[in-house]
Formats: sequence, C-alpha cells, structure tokens
Amino acid sequence: MDIAKNISEIKQNLPEGVRLVAVSKTKPNEDILAAYEVGQRIFGENKVQDLVRKYEELPKDIEWHFIGHPQTNKVKYIAPFISLIHGTDSIKLLKTINKEGAKNNRKIKCLLQFHIAEESTKFGLSEQEAVELLSSDEFAGFENVEIAGVMGMATYTDDTNQIRNEFRSLKQIFTTLKNKFFAESDSFCEISMGMSGDYPLAIEEGSTLIRVGSHIFGERNY
Repeated sequence: MDIAKNISEIKQNLPEGVRLVAVSKTKPNEDILAAYEVGQRIFGENKVQDLVRKYEELPKDIEWHFIGHPQTNKVKYIAPFISLIHGTDSIKLLKTINKEGAKNNRKIKCLLQFHIAEESTKFGLSEQEAVELLSSDEFAGFENVEIAGVMGMATYTDDTNQIRNEFRSLKQIFTTLKNKFFAESDSFCEISMGMSGDYPLAIEEGSTLIRVGSHIFGERNY
C-alpha cells in the first residue's frame, strides 16, 4: 500500500469543511508515521491500550480520536489527551467521561452515537433517547463534557439508496438536536459518518468527519 498516495488522493477530493480521520487501529507506528509525513494529523483508534501506547510513542501534535465504544472503566486512561470520543450513547458513559474530564481539568469533546443502520449489532441511541438524555438534569450538571455533534454507521450493504437514507436520517437528527439544544453553540458542528466503503455518499449527505482505514492502510492486521 502506498499510504502517502492514498491519503493524498482522498484529501484532494474532500470538500471544504470535511476532515479525514485516518483509522489506524491494528496498524503499526510506521504506517501512522507514513501518513503523518504527508500532513495527516487526525487518527482514530478503538482500543484504549493501543491508543495510549501510540500516544506515548508518536508525535504529540497528533489529534487522537477514539472511534469505538469506550468501556467506562477505561476512560481514565485516555481522558488526559483524547481530542474526540465518537461513540458515546448513554448517560452512564457521559457521567464517567465528565468525571475524568474534571480530574484532568479539561472538557472532553464527545459525539452522540446513533443507531441508524438496520443491523442490530451496531450501538447507538434513538433520537428520542438523545432528546431525553440532553433534557435530563443529570446531563445539565456535566461541566467537563462537550457534545460536539453526532456519529453513526450505515448498514453494510450494496444498496446505495439505503445507505444514503441512513446518512440522511443522521443529518436530520443533527439538525433537530442543533435547533433544540445547541442553537447558540458553535461547537456542536460535527457529523461523523462514512467509512472506506461509503464515505463519498456520506459527504454528499453532509458528513464533516469521514473515518477511513482500509482505503489508506490496506486491510486490517489481526
């Protein structure tokens, strides 16, 4: 894989306002550095242990995103440095992130993850659950969490109409929550959707963050 070439090709076609998260999970440091050398700075990991190790070993101007579903007992390890947590879907998890943010004297940016796919294996909130969460007294007391937007994964299918409709539904949820809860907040601005197989559709439907792994680094190493 020519990592530098792959990064450049993807970035050339990104509209203004869309950022690339290079999904580096399972990949060695040298692959990450190959992307770093051509200007890529945002990388996504989904295992806390790997993320902490890479944070310690790699350049400090990398913006690390946690793209998995963090376990509450492991949030403390990434709380000092994480730039964005993509997969938050419960008040319990946000409470833990808030607590660890307070310990580190920082606000931790999070995206609310929504279940937009027809697959039951995917995590995520419904729109109604998100409204209840954001309306709750408990959430109102969180001073060290900043909700920066929404995230979702489309169904793994060749049916582009279905994928497009699922992305469209996430954009609609974003707009609803923006109007209802974040109308005055510039920081609620991210729509994280689109992966290697479907990111062009996601961009057309309003994505601001695409999460691309295999198109950059090749298939995952297990």
